[in-house]
Amino acid sequence: MIIKRPLVEVAKKMNSPENMKHWQEGLVSTEHISGTPGEFGAKMKLNYDFGKRKMELIETITKQNFPKEFHATYNTKGVRNIQQNYFEETMEGHTKWICKNEFQPTNFMMNAMLFLMPRAFKKQTKKYMTNFKNFAENGTSIANA
Repeated sequence: MIIKRPLVEVAKKMNSPENMKHWQEGLVSTEHISGTPGEFGAKMKLNYDFGKRKMELIETITKQNFPKEFHATYNTKGVRNIQQNYFEETMEGHTKWICKNEFQPTNFMMNAMLFLMPRAFKKQTKKYMTNFKNFAENGTSIANA
């Protein structure tokens, strides 16, 4: 995904837990659990509310090398998401964001969902990337949408 903003600006917005509510739909709260916030090994609890479905994720930073890379795992009931984010500066001074995800089921139900509905997980990732792009480029927040 190309974000029409400089790499340093995109990294600063991405590396801020306060900004997450502007692009992660359903996010209700964040809570630092352990480690130095934003650094390798740090853990943070993310609480989401999707109406009838509530979800708690634990983010563990596995690599933090802003502005070029940010990798983390996200664990919740039934699934682990291993995410690798790469950021590159384009010739135009914009930012190219490459996001690689691996979803690993940790129970039978989620294994079935991943098998039957793999596009749902890809669609959610694309939605968050698009929301972040809109926030980074235009300041558009989904917080009050």
